[in-house]
Amino acid sequence: ILGLTLCVFGTILEMTACGLPTWKVTAFIEANIVVAQTIWDGLWMSCAVQSTGQMQCKMHDSMLALSHDLQAARALTVISSVMCVVGLMVVIAGAQCTNCIKTESVKARVVNVGGVIYIISAIFVLVPLCWMANNIISDFYNPQVPTAKKREIGTALYIGWAATALLLLGGSMLCCSCPSSGSSGYSVKYAPTKRATSNGDYDKRNYV
Repeated sequence: ILGLTLCVFGTILEMTACGLPTWKVTAFIEANIVVAQTIWDGLWMSCAVQSTGQMQCKMHDSMLALSHDLQAARALTVISSVMCVVGLMVVIAGAQCTNCIKTESVKARVVNVGGVIYIISAIFVLVPLCWMANNIISDFYNPQVPTAKKREIGTALYIGWAATALLLLGGSMLCCSCPSSGSSGYSVKYAPTKRATSNGDYDKRNYV
């Protein structure tokens, strides 16, 4: 139950990070701290937040015009989200509280498969997060990149890393669910059959 709970929270955080536009944010590295607007870049849109609090967002017009890291991040995060949903259905099918599968050993193996799916989905979402963070850091310290185009790591990346940790931990717990042995833990002992005495009567000690 704990492993499934962690995976569900990780899935929610992952989908939240996928939809947030704060993967890249404007880097304030100039002497003047008063800026007119802040730029947010996400997987699906870019937003400009004015100093007055007004925000304007625009969806990315063309996917092919995006950079390679954004294209890969889009594909991998969507695939990871779908795998999380599939993993949830697999784990529920093998849970003890459901009757989808009758055999206990098969149930445990199905839960193990669900844990593996969650671990793979965590790896899928970890790749674009690290790739994006590496590009942001490289451009930040690259002197050839103009100051106006430098970006910093946004909130969505930290949320994505938290989701990855929850998915890895929850998936590992689900994988540790070992199948139960075929023999029961309780041994049934039968009392020996009582036979009549020599005179044809039963011993009174046999009666309860």
